[in-house]
Amino acid sequence: MCNLYTVRKTAAEVAEYFRVPNPIQSNAGPEVYPGTPGTVIIENNGIREMRSMTWGFPLRLKDMKPDAKPKPVNNIADLTKPMWIGLARKPQWRCLIPVTGFAEAEGVKGSMTRTWFSVKSEPVFAWGGLWRVSDEWGPVYSGAMTDANEAVAPVHSRMPVVLYPHEYDLWMHGSLSDLIALQQRKYPAQSILMERTNDLWVAKRQVVSEEPTLL
Repeated sequence: MCNLYTVRKTAAEVAEYFRVPNPIQSNAGPEVYPGTPGTVIIENNGIREMRSMTWGFPLRLKDMKPDAKPKPVNNIADLTKPMWIGLARKPQWRCLIPVTGFAEAEGVKGSMTRTWFSVKSEPVFAWGGLWRVSDEWGPVYSGAMTDANEAVAPVHSRMPVVLYPHEYDLWMHGSLSDLIALQQRKYPAQSILMERTNDLWVAKRQVVSEEPTLL
């Protein structure tokens, strides 16, 4: 799962990297948590746009109280599940999530620390995602996950679907089979940089990191 990532670049730098003509200022912070604002890249009439959206699709569980807030489903375990496949089939609901690094918790429960992963020689990279407009939070997005490569596996069994720059258009315009192939392939471990820290992992909020098995 991925419940924390960073975008330590300005809007102008992100726009230049992703060839977006409209850099926008968002209220998203440099660290992005589930249920909080983040910046994504979508396409509208063939032109890439930066949009500010909430990270996580709102989900109400059957045992939740009527006035309880939905849980943000911020990770996509399987693009072929009913919750996702309808969006995955349609290019207009695909997005690129700008990332400079993603974190996983490591260590003993209660005193876990943040371990960061980034892509070598890439100041920013794209995580393949989907988005939609929700009744609860307006535009929302979630990121596709895949099996961890050898660099991430010592810390967690899953990792974001990291895309090469030449795969950005494939994610945005390819077939459903193309997206599934990208989700199933492993990003090379030699391209990943790991940084262990002493920073405590502090959960900002309760999250649903992957969709329930019934979906």
